[in-house]
Amino acid sequence: MAKVWVFGDDLSTDLIIPGRYLIDRAPEKLAQHAMEGADQSFAEEVEEGDVLVAGSNFGCGSSREHAPISLKAAGISGIVAESFARIFYRNAINQGIPLLSCEGISDEFETGDEIEVDWKEGKIENKTSGKVFNTEPLPPLLDEIVSSGGLLKYLEEK
Repeated sequence: MAKVWVFGDDLSTDLIIPGRYLIDRAPEKLAQHAMEGADQSFAEEVEEGDVLVAGSNFGCGSSREHAPISLKAAGISGIVAESFARIFYRNAINQGIPLLSCEGISDEFETGDEIEVDWKEGKIENKTSGKVFNTEPLPPLLDEIVSSGGLLKYLEEK
């Protein structure tokens, strides 16, 4: 079980990792500023295994791979959103972050709720409310990339 962090619609990569930190590519340094534009307390309070739940168009804006790198390094175990910006979606997969799209999901959680996600089956459970949601899991190839730890590790295995 993990703790949930809830964010709304149209959360841009600029809010996930502000541009002033893009000079640094070290994941642990980026993690110190993850979600800084949306929640100043996130980087200090996030715990290993926590899950982001968001509205539509998560990760819109500029196509910076720093955004998923910062989230993964901060300890996020995956992201469930109503929808993802296409480039963020692929950048997150390439970094080994599991993703699920589920319509209306952001209305079903509050920050601090406990969540259990079966990423391979597409099952999302709000342990706080007891509600269960089912959605399509990642396609097999993308799941294999995530399971390998990201695109580079997947390619090394092949």
